Amino acid sequence: MTASISPEISADLLAWYGRNARDLPWRLPPGATLPDDPAWPYRVWLSEVMLQQTTVAAVKPYFAKFVGVWPTVEALAAASDDDVMAAWAGLGYYSRARNLLKCARAVAERGGFPDTEAELRALPSLGDYTAAAVAAIAFGRRAVVVDANVERVVARLFAIAEPLPGARKAIRAATATITPEDRAGDFAQAMMDLGSHVCTTRAPRCLLCPLAGECEGRKQGEPERLPVKPPKKQVPERRGTAFWITRARGTQVWLVTRPAQGMLGGMRALPDDGWSAQGDGSGKVPLAGEWRKLGAVRHGFTHVHLTLEVQALETLSQPRGAGQWWPVENIGEAGLATLFAKAAQLAIAARD
Repeated sequence: MTASISPEISADLLAWYGRNARDLPWRLPPGATLPDDPAWPYRVWLSEVMLQQTTVAAVKPYFAKFVGVWPTVEALAAASDDDVMAAWAGLGYYSRARNLLKCARAVAERGGFPDTEAELRALPSLGDYTAAAVAAIAFGRRAVVVDANVERVVARLFAIAEPLPGARKAIRAATATITPEDRAGDFAQAMMDLGSHVCTTRAPRCLLCPLAGECEGRKQGEPERLPVKPPKKQVPERRGTAFWITRARGTQVWLVTRPAQGMLGGMRALPDDGWSAQGDGSGKVPLAGEWRKLGAVRHGFTHVHLTLEVQALETLSQPRGAGQWWPVENIGEAGLATLFAKAAQLAIAARD
């Protein structure tokens, strides 16, 4: 790592941001005065949680839905778990929704968001990155904000060649040397935009970069190789069975709520056989009867690929365990996770 990068490059980056900032519903224009409105830190925090491992395009409609239904952190804190999980359905990484509620309720109980990075970090389910981002963007505090985009920009700018994740300490330290005292929120968002649209993972657009003149990675001729990432691990395959149980001539389907802990925790779902890692897709059925095999759906998670066979049964009996009958015509309102929404679509297509 080189130490020759001038801290004054923040001025060049902020000037570039003034001309190129993305217009996003959770952002202020570059250089704008922070609003004296308790809903402002709520919107910043909400957007940052939603944006974790998710694209801006995917987040926009969910952000609009959440602030439309729950315009303040107090409103979100008062919402039911089922309503919030249903509203989150399709956005993925469902532990974020559960953690969102935990944090919202803690913030509402204390009377609002604290305005320092240390106090924000002390809130439940609010990590180092989100605390820094909210402190900088919502409250104008100087905080070192490092997401995946910033990580890439800084690794190239300072030519940090140590492989990830070990390089993260050096990347954070380097980011601290160029983070300005003023406009830290704009600086953080400028770095994010630069990494998203200019300093991209592949084929970085160095000729458009306001930091190109000082970029050590570019000077070395191979900016694209940074940051150095460890080899990808092979993603395991799992199989299982989802059960489409209907009554009343197929107009109602039996839905369950998954346990709070574990994959898709707290989400409404079809009953399943537990997704046996070595299973053959023919797990134990929840009711006796003449089950029909409808086909299979496949879904990729971060750490596993899952193939679910879908089996259907029309019944007059009540399935074992807790659950509820849901109108099939309103299945889109059930808030099913994407995996089970695919299974429902398959079952409805087979019926039709």
